[in-house]
Parts: sequence; structure tokens; C-alpha cells
Amino acid sequence: MGVDDVPLDDKAKRMRDLLSSFYSPDPSSAATNTSSKYATLDAINTSSFDPDQYMNLLAQKSNLEGLLQRHVEMAAEIKNLDTDLQMLVYENYNKFISATETIKRMKNNIVGMEVNMEQLLEKIMSVQSRSDGVNTSLFEKREHIEKLHRTRNLLRKVQFIYDLPTRLGKCIKSEAYADAVRFYTGAMPIFKAYGDSSFQDCKRASEEAVAIIMKNLQGKLFSDSESIQTRAEAVVLLKQLDFPVDSLKAKLLEKLEQFLADLQLESGEISNASVDSDETFKESSIPDSVPSTAHEASVRELVEAVRAYRVIFPDSEKQLIKLAKDLVSKHFEITQQYIKKRICSADLLRMFRIIWTDVVLMDEVLPEAGLPDFSLEAAHVAVKQYVASTFSHLLLNISDSLVKVQLRQKEGVGKEYSLQVALEASKKAVIQGSMDVLLDFRQLLDDNLGLLVKLRGYIVDWVQEGFQDFFRRLDDHFLLLSGRNKSASQDQGLTEGTQGDKVLAALVLVLAQLSVFIEQSAIPRITEEIAASFSGGGVRGYEYGPAFVPGEICRIFRAAGEKFLNLYINMRTQKISVLLRKRFTTPNWVKHKEPREVHMFVDLFLQELEAIGTEVKQILPQGLLRKHRRTDSNGSTTSSRSNPLRDDKISRSNTQRARSQLLETHLAKLFKQKMEIFTKVEYTQESVVTTIVKLCLKSLQEFVRLQTFNRSGFQQIQLDIQFLRTVLKETVEDEAAIDFLLDEVIVAASERCLDAIPLEPPILDKLIQAKLVKSREQNPISS
Repeated sequence: MGVDDVPLDDKAKRMRDLLSSFYSPDPSSAATNTSSKYATLDAINTSSFDPDQYMNLLAQKSNLEGLLQRHVEMAAEIKNLDTDLQMLVYENYNKFISATETIKRMKNNIVGMEVNMEQLLEKIMSVQSRSDGVNTSLFEKREHIEKLHRTRNLLRKVQFIYDLPTRLGKCIKSEAYADAVRFYTGAMPIFKAYGDSSFQDCKRASEEAVAIIMKNLQGKLFSDSESIQTRAEAVVLLKQLDFPVDSLKAKLLEKLEQFLADLQLESGEISNASVDSDETFKESSIPDSVPSTAHEASVRELVEAVRAYRVIFPDSEKQLIKLAKDLVSKHFEITQQYIKKRICSADLLRMFRIIWTDVVLMDEVLPEAGLPDFSLEAAHVAVKQYVASTFSHLLLNISDSLVKVQLRQKEGVGKEYSLQVALEASKKAVIQGSMDVLLDFRQLLDDNLGLLVKLRGYIVDWVQEGFQDFFRRLDDHFLLLSGRNKSASQDQGLTEGTQGDKVLAALVLVLAQLSVFIEQSAIPRITEEIAASFSGGGVRGYEYGPAFVPGEICRIFRAAGEKFLNLYINMRTQKISVLLRKRFTTPNWVKHKEPREVHMFVDLFLQELEAIGTEVKQILPQGLLRKHRRTDSNGSTTSSRSNPLRDDKISRSNTQRARSQLLETHLAKLFKQKMEIFTKVEYTQESVVTTIVKLCLKSLQEFVRLQTFNRSGFQQIQLDIQFLRTVLKETVEDEAAIDFLLDEVIVAASERCLDAIPLEPPILDKLIQAKLVKSREQNPISS
């Protein structure tokens, strides 16, 4: 058994070596490797397998049970390899047997083939000999027939040459120029060969006829009554007659340019008609079907001309592209001109449809021009200009409504209700104008015109950016109207009626209330409309932030409202301060006479307050009907002038009474709580009037401190202030602060008086009552 195993192992090893050498990618490299590199159990299938080393390694790494298991596995592998080898030998043996049988059949089939080939060769030789006999017998007759046929064809050509002048004449009469050119070009080779000898007369007559034909074709080419197709055929025929048509190329191009100029004028008339009809009949539809149809027919004729021109002159692509782009550019130039004149979105869409129709028609015949992309760029500029122009006109409308305030105030027309009407008109111009603008832009977004579909994202961004910029410009314009922004030159056209004129305080008050309206009502509503109809966009880019920021606009107009309200108060206060300055700087207070009545400046002061009250009643709402009495004040309920100790000392001598009063005044200041006089101004009638009165009384106190009074001058100040105390109670809301300021005026006068002895209360009351009666008699209606 052991003897039989040895040849089997050698056979298996040899087969493995053969298979390994056949499938090995690089046998030479494998043989050069050292045995130590393959000193693993997996090296049994390699070409450098060492059985002794493998057995030693297997004995070292495996126990007896592992060795037995490995023996069983290797025996199974040997049997499988022998089986595969046996099947391979059987398959190759079958292939060899099949090939042997095929060779035998081929030998049997070729045995009779040589006899058949010899018989076929004999038959072919016989057919060839008979064919040569037939060709020999018919050779002379065939040559004669071919000669006769050539003679017949030559006679036909000669007859055609002689008849050519007559044929050309008939073609000229019937205007069959295509047939005439075909006849002449067919005879040209004969004329070139024999035109100077045999057919000289025919050539001369034919050339004369062709000259007439060429003249007639040129006439057709430059005739405006002929169709474009006929003129194109004329150019083709001239080219066939070897006429230098390059000279005609420039002339025909000039005609195309002239046709383009006429078409441009026609489109301008369409635009003009649409704009004029919109201004005349705003409530009716604009009939544009007839001019649009005529314009489209003209464009189609131009398209056919371009197609024919391109066929006639294949190298004229650059000139035609330039013409097409010029047509589109001229269309958009007209559109931009009418945008400056203010057109509605319906007219803009109508003009865009005309342009887009022309672009589509021209693109069919001249796609190399890229007119859709070119027109898209031009539309990008036109629509952006339209959005900016619309916002500019909106700003102009608001400016007009505000300028009317100044004009009405100066002319005195509708003085009582002009401010209220102007404010309502300005509010309507802001909110209704903004809604109309949004509706106008919405029509551009909703339209499915191919020229606008790709611009929707841009339109959304432009509208949002436009509102943001519009409200900033509106704020700057408000400042310009109020006289606070003298360096703004971009809005000079909007304030033409106010330049060089003094800014009215009433206009500033209207601006203040309008700013509050924009912050509280206009911005929220516009924000809602933008969110509903103009959301999205995204072309602007996220790195630039949102295009419309309502919070920022609200902050701007909130600050503007406060600024204008304070400006109105300052303007009114300064005007009254001028009156007060004149009152205290004009007379000589040291030589003042004894007071007989309330001074005239008090009447002027009250008249100014009445005018202020009339203005604020038209613009500002009423506040809470609550008077700030002296008991409501956070200051002391007693003052230096209303102290009962002072009333008890009136009966004393004048000198003692004056000294005691001054002493009381200074003591009251030490123990009195600090009173908050100037508080934040609110948008109410009472708050504005009260603030103006406070500022005026403070100015009055400062003017008093700059003067020196005698006893009579001090008593005149006392009388005027006491009268004001009586009248102002019904006008202001902070009575405590007003009383405090009035007391401060009297104290300042007493401090600056050489002999501060006040009037007796009975005399003071008598003079005040007399003034009240006189005021009632002069103003019975107001009383």
C-alpha cells in the first residue's frame, strides 16, 4: 500500500507544478524567493514548496489529532484533483476523435471535385470562343451606330445654339428668367469653345439678350413692389450669370436697414398710442390688436428678408446679427423712454409682448444671434428702471401733497381745515399709493411672458429693495422739507415749491404726525402685502441680508416723528421768544410808569398760543382729559407766593412786606421738593401746548433776570403774570408746573427789582377783571 502511494504523490505533485507554472503571473519571481518567505502552511500550492520544511512546520504547530485531520483533508484534495484531471483528459480525447472524423469526410468529398472542375473549365472556354465570334461579326456595325448617335447629339446642340437667341427672347417676354438663365448656362461651354468662330453671331445675340435679362433682374432686386422671395430669386439668377453680386450685397443691406428703421418707427407709434390712450381713457381697455397685428406682419416680412439675405449671402451672418440686436435694442430704448414718462404695468407688459414676439420670430431664422438671452439682459435693465421710476413717482406724489400745505398756508386758502385735509391726503398718498404700486408689480409677477418668467426672483428683490430705499429717501425728503437737511441735492426737484421760502411750523407738525402714521399703520400693512405676494426672491444672496427690513424703517420714522415734533415746538417757542425779547429789551424798566392795565404783549402771547392750539387740534388727537393740579404734583403743595404767611403780612408796611416776601421765597426753596417741569412730549394736543408754554415761561424768566426794574416795572410784571395765571389754567394740562414757572418769573423780577413792593390784592384783582371784561367785549364769539 505504501509502495502505491509514492507514484500517486509524485504524479499529483507534478500536476500541481504544471498548473502552478501555467497560472502563475510571474514564475521567475516566485522561484527566486527564499524558502523562508514561504515557511507557512499555506505555501503548499506554490512552486517553491519544500516538503521537508512543510512537515517540520506542520509537526511543530499541530498535535496528533491535527495531523490526522490534515491527512484526511489532503487525501480528499488529491482525489478531487485526480478526478478533475481525468475529466480534462476525456474531454480532450473526444475533441481529437471528432477532428479525425471530420478530416476523413473531407477526403471522401474531394475525390470527384477535380473531374467536375475540368468539365466546367471546358464549358467556359466554349462560351468565351462563341462570344468572341459574335463581337467580331458586330464590331463594324456597332461603331457605325455609335458614330451616328454622336452626330445626332451634336446636331441637336447645334440646333439649340442657333435657336438660343429666339428662346431667350421668348423667356424675356414671358419673364421666365429662370429658364433663360438655365438655357444660357447650358450653352456656355459651346460658346467658350466655338464662340469666336462658328457661332459668333449666336453668341453675340445671346449676350445681348442676357444683358437685358440681367438688367431686368437688377430692376426686380431693387424694386420695392416686388416680394422678398422674388428679389432673392433674382440675386440667385444673377450669381448664376457670373454677375458681381458683392456690389449688390451692400445695397441690399442698406434696404434692410431702412426697412428696420421704418419698423422701429412703427413700434414707436404703437408705444405712443398705448401711452396716450392710457392717459385719456384710464377706465377703458386699450385696443391694441390692430397695431400689434400690423407690427407682427411687418416683422414677419423682415424675417423673410433676413432668411433670403442669409441664403443669398452666406457670409453675412455678422451683419444680420448686428441688425437683429439693433432692432431689440431700439425696442428697449423706446420702452425706457416711456418708463421715464410714467406708464402703468399693463402698457409695459404690452410693449414686452411685442418685443418678445419679435425676438421669437427673429430667433427662428437667426438663432446664432442669441436674441432671447440678449433681450433678457435688456429686460433686466428695463424692469429695474421701471421699479425705481415707480417709487420715484410715488415719492413725488407724497411730496406734492405736502407742498400744498405750505402753499395753502401762505395763500390763506382754507386755513381752518387745510392742515387736516393735507394730512389725510398725505396719508392716502402713502398707503394707497403703496398698495397701487404693489398691485402694479404683482401684474408683472403674474404674467407668464417668457421675458418675465426668468426675472421673477429679481422683481421680488427689486420691490423689497425699492421699498427699503423709498422709505429712506422719504425720511430724507421729510428732513429737507423741514429745513433740517439743506445739503440734500438729490431731491431738489421734489421741493421746488419750498426752496427759498421759510419752512412753516404747520408743515413740520404734519410731518411729525405723518411719520407716526407711517410707523404704526403703513409699514405693518405694506409688510403684510409683501409677505403675501412678494416673498421668496433669493437672487440677492443671503450674505447681503434681507432686502426689506420693516423694523429698521419703523425705528427711522419713530425717531423722525419725535424729531419733527420737537422741531415744531422749538420753532413755535422761538417765534414767541422773539416777542418776549422785544418786550423786555425795548422799555427802560428803571423809569417804568405805574401799571394801569395788562400789557399788550400778553395779548400777542395769547394769540400765538391760540394759533398753536388751532394747528394742533387739526393734526394731533386729544389726550386724557386730566389736569395736573397743584395737588397732583410731586413737588410741594405750597410755594413761596401762595404761602398764607405772606397774605397775613400784606397789611404791614411796604418795606417790611417786601423783605418778608423775599425771605419766605428763599426759605421755601430750601424746603421744597424738586419738581419735574419738562417731561417727554406726547403726540397729544395738551402735551404740545403745555410744553410750548413751559419753554416760553422759562424764556420769560431768563429775560427778566437780564433786566433791572423799579417798583412800577416789578408791579407791571406781577400784573401780567397774574393775568396769565388766570388764562392759562384752561389751556395747559400741567397746572402745577405752570404755576411754578409763573412764580419763578415773579421771584426773578423781585430779585432784580430796586424796590420790590407788589400790588395790593384788591388793585390786582380789579385790573385783571377789567382786562377780562375788555377781552370778552373784543372777542364775543370766543367768549
